[in-house]
Amino acid sequence: MPNPTPSDVHVNTPLTNLSVAYIQQATNFIADKVAPIVPVQKQSDRYFVYDRADWFRTEADERAPGTESAGGGWRVDNTPTYFARIYAVHKDIDDPTQANADAPINMDRDATEWVTQQLLLKREKVFVDAYFKTGVWGTDLTGVAASPTGNQFLQWDQASSTPIKDIEGQAIAMAEKTGYKPNVLVIGPRVLAALKDHADILDRIKYTQRGMVTVDLLAGLFEVEKVLVPFATENTAAEGATASYSLLYGKSALLCYAAPNPGLMKPSAGYIFAWTGLFGAGAYGNRIKRFRMEQLAADRIEGEMAFDAKLVAAELGVFLSGAVA
Repeated sequence: MPNPTPSDVHVNTPLTNLSVAYIQQATNFIADKVAPIVPVQKQSDRYFVYDRADWFRTEADERAPGTESAGGGWRVDNTPTYFARIYAVHKDIDDPTQANADAPINMDRDATEWVTQQLLLKREKVFVDAYFKTGVWGTDLTGVAASPTGNQFLQWDQASSTPIKDIEGQAIAMAEKTGYKPNVLVIGPRVLAALKDHADILDRIKYTQRGMVTVDLLAGLFEVEKVLVPFATENTAAEGATASYSLLYGKSALLCYAAPNPGLMKPSAGYIFAWTGLFGAGAYGNRIKRFRMEQLAADRIEGEMAFDAKLVAAELGVFLSGAVA
């Protein structure tokens, strides 16, 4: 063996231009795209809901000479409320760890990234657990493998299924009841995989420039402004246990109308009321703090997010459970 050996002349040190951290991309989280953000100054408050029936019934009538015009009005419900709960998490960085950290590790930066990821994942889970399910929206449809009846449809990974027709029918039904066509379709990644291989869809796009199914092409086929495919995933196992990963959005779909620009007298399937009035909060009701924990000989990176993911108009949503087998 030659001397000196490679181990004599080189001691392994951490690379300063490479590290590996599984940080989910921001596009994995879509709650605020389905339920747009409404900044609020108070943690809780009321909002007004105008009666839909009064606005969709015309009181206008022919006016005879010398007579009064037909009159009417509308009702307003001022009882709906929101309450922005505060979700928080922290990471303590003890002094020895901070002092011993090798480049490219930056404990303050890494802790901030971790805390931010925790809060985004929590908000997404709150939305999914509350609204990406049956029994919430104005219409529920259930996918079946064969012979659909009633509020059932043939699952989109079945050969003779008709996903475009299914969505088109629900869009017309929603417009008839509300005056609004749905503009957002949320599908789980496995639903996307089935649609990309669907014969009907492939036939309709075969003469496009690329001949490949993309979310933009699907949006055009389904006549919505955007198709959202959230790849958010979580580890449901306890710390230290064998990891168990699962996608937050499973094999279902949500068709809804989401207000492009939240404001007065603008309906939306849902809104996220973000408490921006909380001291130091950002546009999402979020804030990150760094402060000393002297009793622990550590610095604490703490994050908070104050919001209420609120169903506002159930009739502006259709949930299609089990869209694929």
